[in-house]
Amino acid sequence: MNPFKPTAGKMPPIVIGRENVLNDFREALINGAGAPGRIMLLTGKQGYGKTVLLTQLRKIAQEQQWKTISDTASTGLTERLLAALTQPSTQIHASLSPSVNLAGLGTVSIGEASVSKERAALDLREALLAAIQSKYIKKGKGLLITIDETQAISEQDLVNIATAVQHVITTLDEQNIADEEKKGIALVFAGLPRMVNGLTNNRVTTFLRRALRRELHSVAIPDVKNAYIQSVRESGKEISQSCALQAAELSGGYPYMVQLVGYYMWQAAQTEGSAEITAQHLKIGTADALLAFDDAVCEPILHELTASERQLLEAIAQVSTPQEAGATVARLVAQTGRSRSWVNKYRMSLLAQNVIESPERGVLRISVPHLRDFLVKRSGKAL
Repeated sequence: MNPFKPTAGKMPPIVIGRENVLNDFREALINGAGAPGRIMLLTGKQGYGKTVLLTQLRKIAQEQQWKTISDTASTGLTERLLAALTQPSTQIHASLSPSVNLAGLGTVSIGEASVSKERAALDLREALLAAIQSKYIKKGKGLLITIDETQAISEQDLVNIATAVQHVITTLDEQNIADEEKKGIALVFAGLPRMVNGLTNNRVTTFLRRALRRELHSVAIPDVKNAYIQSVRESGKEISQSCALQAAELSGGYPYMVQLVGYYMWQAAQTEGSAEITAQHLKIGTADALLAFDDAVCEPILHELTASERQLLEAIAQVSTPQEAGATVARLVAQTGRSRSWVNKYRMSLLAQNVIESPERGVLRISVPHLRDFLVKRSGKAL
């Protein structure tokens, strides 16, 4: 079986380059209430493995006999959490279409209930505390809630969750029992880097400023190389040190691309019935990986941009080279034929969406791996 898993959220055989996050979280569960890793903000660009990491954190919690709830930020998040918390089961999970007993309303279907902001926040607080204090959570253990795609969370859902968790932490901490017997709660948000300002600047949720922040970056090339060698060998094939290094370099350490290159080079060898992944298999695999990356990452990014944002992004691609730090604002004004104020307006928009970055003042470059090459190919110009 192919050991590489490029499907979104699918757990790869080795979670490389994320050991510090996993260790911080594992130690936080062991060290008890107040440990920084129990409230965590995970950020990273698209394809940097945030969803995979949330899955791994839940696995760690479950191994330590914690219960877990997982959900994605979208309309009705508070209500779905309420429903999940009121399910008396040995494994708590969020449900997509449950019914829930809300104070004063009886049993209603989620999506049909109209609950006041104040009532929703209070209900969530009470449901959290009741779930944690129930028989389904053992002494010294607790409940982990993970929220993915948090950049899309509504302000009200954020306030509901943050205030409920804060009050529950305070209530649990005030209990006159030994620390090793206290039950706890952990909360992990994951999303694009721009989510941090929204989470920490809200005056009602200032306690999140004390959360442990971890930004996911590209994985070191030597670590990717070693992971390729280990994964390939454990699958029953072989790959040379030089071929694994070349594959790692082609991936750029971008987690999603690491999985794509691994998947397609392994598949190329499998198609030929070869027990060894060769340079030719890597060549075929890389070409297939780039096509898949274009479809899964590059095209959706462009689809979400306005015409003006695309124009500026294409200009950055056209006047930049891989060897340069990026494109200056002056060059972009000349390239687009637009005013400096126009460039600055859409520069700010693209920066907010994490499509570009500014390595130094007045310089812009595309931050998504391979997107520049994709844009250049689309324009018909040679790299």
